[in-house]
Amino acid sequence: MPAYYNEHEPYAAQWLRNLIKEGLIAPGDVDERSIVDVRPSDLAGYEQCHFFAGIGVWSYALRRAGWPDHRTVWTGSCPCQPHSGAASDRKRGFSDARDLWGNWFYLISECRPPTVFGEQVDDSASWIDRMQSDMEAEGFAVGTIDFPACAVDAPQERMRTYFVAHDHRAGFRQPSGAISVAPQHLSVERSGRRTFFGDQYTTGELGKSRRTPHEIRLLADVDPGRVGRLRAYGNALCAEAAVEFIKAAMP
Repeated sequence: MPAYYNEHEPYAAQWLRNLIKEGLIAPGDVDERSIVDVRPSDLAGYEQCHFFAGIGVWSYALRRAGWPDHRTVWTGSCPCQPHSGAASDRKRGFSDARDLWGNWFYLISECRPPTVFGEQVDDSASWIDRMQSDMEAEGFAVGTIDFPACAVDAPQERMRTYFVAHDHRAGFRQPSGAISVAPQHLSVERSGRRTFFGDQYTTGELGKSRRTPHEIRLLADVDPGRVGRLRAYGNALCAEAAVEFIKAAMP
């Protein structure tokens, strides 16, 4: 069965189509509509549904973790801007129009996928509490864990909260307490050297220095098309971190 990818940004949506064509993510259809316009009936016949799909990292990570394309699963990384501390000067939380959890939760509650994977910025406790309360009220057992991308040797901190939800009505037993999904083999060290593993300092023409990951060059050094790529990268999750989480949380 084909996979369903929902991504309203045209640049990222075309990237998804290119990855599908190259066989790097699960084959499927890309829907550029806003999730607000997606109805449960639109998702009939899809084994995998990826919302806020970006450049398809969840699909890529599922494959890397050994999750077959035909096994039913939903994934999503809801917009973080309304809840991120990085945008605290304009942080509006659930009153922000970009907070689309309610729309995704509606589709989840109507279609009831057996397993849902997702992630959010780590400084969004209120969002995690709401998500977990909503999902548990619908009969899903939810587990969460915070860990940074540098825990899997990525050259950045990128701390995120990952979550998994299993529908006990689909055969998963509802536990009496929280699900333990912590990857035991991850070394989550947050010291300065570890956190900024692989970074380098680059000095510009004005003599100012800034920290940049070693594989990312300054915009002034490359073609203008790289701006779009950086935007796509910035909205993506760390693939290796997602792979380790899926392996640890896989039912």
